Amino acid sequence: MVPSEIIQPLEDILITNEDDIQLASRALKAIAHPLRLKILCILGAATEVSVQDIVVQVGTSQSNISQHLSILRDKGILASRKHANKVFYRIADPRILQLIGAMRMAFCTLPDPR
Repeated sequence: MVPSEIIQPLEDILITNEDDIQLASRALKAIAHPLRLKILCILGAATEVSVQDIVVQVGTSQSNISQHLSILRDKGILASRKHANKVFYRIADPRILQLIGAMRMAFCTLPDPR
């Protein structure tokens, strides 16, 4: 049994502010699609990635990728820059990487550290 002084109060780990609830809900909704989550994982492993490189790594059409990138950009999760005829994307909010890391810890099989 865990001593009660070690257990963190729910108010310290749950979201109680209405604005924060709305912000978190919008972020979760935007990344809830498997393809968008995959895009974020690709971008999280690099400083920035071109749309063409994302298309190659994800393995779907450029129009499909562009639609999903647009959703993520409109929600403030991604930022982009244009250089010549290429568009590069990066994660705009580092909290998204923290969220993905928490999801990995909660839902994914992690390698055995031994």
